[in-house]
Parts: sequence; structure tokens; C-alpha cells
Amino acid sequence: MSTKQTQIRSVTVRANARLHLGFFDLNGELGRKFGSLGVALAEPVTQLTATKASDIHVVGAESQRAETVIKQLIHARQLPLSYGASVNIQQAIPAHAGLGSGTQLALAVGMAFSALYDLNLTPVEIAGITSRGARSGIGIGTFLHGGVIVDGGRGDKTLIPPVIAHANFPTEWRIILIHDASHQGLCGKHEQHAFNQLKPAMVEVSETLCRHVLMQALPALAEKDLPSFGQAIRALQAATGDYFAPVQGGRFASGKVLQVLQFLESQGVGCVGQSSWGPTGFAMVASENQAKILLEKLSVQFSAETSLTFQCVCGENDGAKLTVLEQ
Repeated sequence: MSTKQTQIRSVTVRANARLHLGFFDLNGELGRKFGSLGVALAEPVTQLTATKASDIHVVGAESQRAETVIKQLIHARQLPLSYGASVNIQQAIPAHAGLGSGTQLALAVGMAFSALYDLNLTPVEIAGITSRGARSGIGIGTFLHGGVIVDGGRGDKTLIPPVIAHANFPTEWRIILIHDASHQGLCGKHEQHAFNQLKPAMVEVSETLCRHVLMQALPALAEKDLPSFGQAIRALQAATGDYFAPVQGGRFASGKVLQVLQFLESQGVGCVGQSSWGPTGFAMVASENQAKILLEKLSVQFSAETSLTFQCVCGENDGAKLTVLEQ
């Protein structure tokens, strides 16, 4: 064990949730499939602190998933059983809500464990070991860079879908999150089964969506043009939602979230949708003041829906934060 290893007292990692805004090539005729667009959020977050231990001990939300990640890393690197860790998960992104909780937890635990034992693992390597990023590289991209991420999908030899574009999310824009506690998005075996049932999308749809991403969404971000960005996102949402409708029960997973999105559209909001498998919905607006006004309207309009909660967040233009505390 190196001198550097013995000097480390603890490692803290803070990783941000993300929105997955949709896939733009569910056809795959060119040899790559999926390709997606997403954005890092300032909240919610997963934050944990790890210290060395002779066994594995995890406390806090998602403790079993975190323990599994450590075991996967130990097995992959053929480490002695003495390479344990004590992990305290202080905050956790809600699971199965469409906010990327599994990937952020795996990367946060993996990077903390790697730093403790000087393993020099990268987030991409950790994602491969823990089977994250099977179809989308958005969570890994936001962990590394923050901001808005475009990944290039999966080819025959792809380990993790590569980040092919990165941009800052405008600091003045705000994102309203719509949470539905009565519903969970697809995950794990159910998610894989859903993909297995679906046939490739029409090539014309993929061609149109690629154009929306390249010639509308990304230039709109550069010019802070929310109406144009919203048009691109709504096109992506419509096509992605309709493609997955047979396995998630409609364009949106939660009927309650759909009602909220329809109400926001009636109030003139032009950038709305569902993140990943949901149920979390989102709406992007141009300012904090506009977000506050809409939140007040939502609290009145949906006061009877006790499973719904609303949250105003910023985009996050920095990647995950790792802090090492030495002896």
C-alpha cells in the first residue's frame, strides 16, 4: 500500500441528477442506435462519504445498491477481501424516477472507492464494471462534465456511448420538476424486456430527430433561445414517447404528470416532457420569476393530488465533485 493511500481519511462525492430528454435514433440503420440528449440538474443530488474498512458497511438510502457496486469493483480488480469500505450515503437521488439515480450512485461509490485505494479508475471504467450506460451515455457525461450532453449512441464495439457534444445550460433558465410518488418508471429486467418488445423506429423519424438536435436544440442553447430549444425538445419527446407508449402505457408514464404538463402548456410553457422512463416530468422556463409564478399556480391547480410535488431547480454546469480529506 502506498504512502498516499495511508494518508487518506475519507472521500466525499457529490453527484447530480440528470434529465434524459429522449433518444434521437431508435432505428440504428447506420450502425449506431439510440443517441440521446440530456442535462445535469443542480438538485436532487447523491452525496456520500467513504472511509477504508476491513469489510463492506453502507448506511443510508440505496445502501444495498451501493454495496453491490463495491463488490463488483473488488471482483473486477481481483482485490483482496480486506479492501472494504464504510460508506455513509447522506443524500440520494430518488430511485426509479427517471433522474439517473442508479448511474450516479454507481459512479459516486466507484470513484470514492477508487480514490480510497488509489485504483485510478475512470468513470467510464466504473460504468463498464457496474453495467451502467447500456443505452445512454448521458449520466456518465453529466457526471464528468455537467451541462447539456449529447451522446453518440451505441455501435457494435461501443463500451459506453461517447459524448459527442457538450454545452452549458443557460444560468438564467429554470427547470420545474414534477414528481409523482404514486408511480415508478421501468428499470432493470422490466426495462430490458420493454426494449426487446419494440421494433426499430422508422428511419424517417430518426432523420428528423437528428436534425432537430443538431440544427435546432444545440444552436438554440448557444443563443439562449428557449422557444426554439423547446420546439426541439417537444419533437424529441413526442417521437420518443410514442415509440415507448406500448410498454409504458402512453406517451407519458404517469397520467397525473401528463395533466400537469398539459396545464403548463395552457399557460404558455413551450418546453415540457418526461425524463427517461419517468414518472418525473419537467418544464423549462426563462427565469426564476416565471418559475415562481408557475409553481404558485400549480400548487393551487393540483392541491388535491397529494402524490404530486413540484420543485424548481437550476441546471448544473459542473461535473461531480470529489473531495479527499487527508489524515
